[in-house]
Formats: sequence, structure tokens, C-alpha cells
Amino acid sequence: MSKRFNFKQFSVDMGKCGMPVSTDGVLLGAWADASGCHNLLDIGCGTGLLSLMLAQRFPGTKISAIDIDKTAVQTTRDNALQSLWADRINVLAIDVTAWEPEQYFDHIVCNPPYFTSGIQASSAQRATARHHDALSHLALVNAIEKLLSPAGSASLILPVYEGENLIELASGAGLTCRQKALVKSTPAKPASRLLIRLQKGMAEDFQPETTELVIQDSGKYTPEFIALTRDFYLKM
Repeated sequence: MSKRFNFKQFSVDMGKCGMPVSTDGVLLGAWADASGCHNLLDIGCGTGLLSLMLAQRFPGTKISAIDIDKTAVQTTRDNALQSLWADRINVLAIDVTAWEPEQYFDHIVCNPPYFTSGIQASSAQRATARHHDALSHLALVNAIEKLLSPAGSASLILPVYEGENLIELASGAGLTCRQKALVKSTPAKPASRLLIRLQKGMAEDFQPETTELVIQDSGKYTPEFIALTRDFYLKM
């Protein structure tokens, strides 16, 4: 039986995809700023969640959704075809590290694999989605630098430790972290996720704009989280 997650303007059928709809994905899709972008790339599209969210938010943007896993590609393609934006989402089975597209992208979005050690998931699709053996973070930042337009930017989400390490790798690849948001589940807990915005170019001693986002306080969603996600979650 397929599992379906319903949002206000679209639905995501997760099929046999390696990763289900997650708060991480929703946060990234709602936070990423692709204003004024003509061409957007979704690396590791999975279910197509990010492509659909960004298609909803940015009506003038054409989206290329790519994944190395053919099951994920078919899942994204099916979900895009059932949406209002099928004509703007092109889904491809591609290894981003070997891709030579005919265009650069104004914005790149990625919810990357993040486990760097430990036991891999038993499902091949889930292991690919969660473990970075299939796409190392160094390979990812190199691909982002190669595929971004000169004034382009990229948005990602990772656990805090892995996110800070990726920012260091990005610096070595010619990318600068311009913005980051520390995500906390409650005010008392340490940040568990890091939203990252990268841009091309080196900026010596540049300090990124840093904000904090708390998801819940006293058992209720915070006004900031509601404002960020209300266009998507049914009960917001």
C-alpha cells in the first residue's frame, strides 16, 4: 500500500522511495529563497517534495529534479504529473557528479545524505537516501560549484555538525556560506539542524547572517514555524 502525505496544494505519494516526507524537507522547501530564479535544480529529488514546494512558491521557475535512484525518479515523476506544475518540473535519472548540462542553475536545493558512519539501512533505496557513500559532501559541493550560475545560490539542510563541516568543504570549493539558520525542536534543546545558503565566490573572514528557528514551545508550534510552513501543512 502506498503512503500519501497531503499538503494544501499538492500530495506526495511516497511509493517505494527511500525517504518519506520529513520535517527537514518541509523546512528546507519553505526556507530556500529562489526569488527571481529561472532555472532551479533539485539534487537527490527523492519523492519530489522540494521540487513541488518550490514550484508552488516560485511560479516563474523551471525545475530540474534529478536522482541517481530510478525508483525515486519514478516517484517524483508520478507526483509531479499529479500536481498543478507538471509542465515546469523535468525529472531525470542522473548522477550529478558526472552530469554536464547545457545550462547553469540560478538556485540549487538539496536535502543531502548525511550519515558518515554507522550501520546502513537494510533497504537499498533508504541507504542511498540516508548515507553519503553514494554522494560524499565533498563531491556534492564540487557539483554545486560547477552547476551554479555566477550569481546563483544553493540551499541545504543537515545536522549541525555535518552542516558546519560541509560549510568548510564548500569554502575550499569556492563557495561562501551567506546565511544559516539553527533549527531547535524546543527552546531548551540544542540546535539539531542547520539550514545553509551558499553562493559562489570567496569572501575572506565573511560572517554569515545567522538566525534561529524554534519549532515548538510549551507543546505548541511557534509563530515563526507556523509562518514559515503555513502555505503547506493542512492544519497550520
